[in-house]
Amino acid sequence: MNVIEEVIGEFCKIILPIPEECYFGNPNSSIAICTLSSINLLKNFTNSEILNHISIAGRLLSENKGIDSIIEYVNKNQKIKTIIVCGKEVSGHKSGHSLFKLHKNGVDENKRIINSTSPDPYLTVSKSKIQYFQNNVILVNLINETNYETILNKIKNF
Repeated sequence: MNVIEEVIGEFCKIILPIPEECYFGNPNSSIAICTLSSINLLKNFTNSEILNHISIAGRLLSENKGIDSIIEYVNKNQKIKTIIVCGKEVSGHKSGHSLFKLHKNGVDENKRIINSTSPDPYLTVSKSKIQYFQNNVILVNLINETNYETILNKIKNF
């Protein structure tokens, strides 16, 4: 990221603050929910009894720091075996797209997500943590699905 992008990013945090929320549920669950940019969908999950059946629900807003956080989380919480990726894709960043490309292709020697079309898909986590994620976590692609009931029905299959 260049200096101008960093300044614009910091300016946006002040002018348009976006809460980076996640909610913890059942620590013994193997399911995590990622609602991408859909805050209302996240609130639906966190205000229902389904939170007792999932480990964590949160959003993914960036194709770099956000994905780094997911990789770190699943490496520390190895009970997570499935991440349901749903909600509206993040315009511009395409973080959901990058998460799936990472899972399929990994990173190159510069830790750039292979075949990602996101603007800044560079990670800082180790390749061994990425490999754990690739080999031990299933991603369920419901990108752009915002119907809460449809997603709930999918969760019940796990």
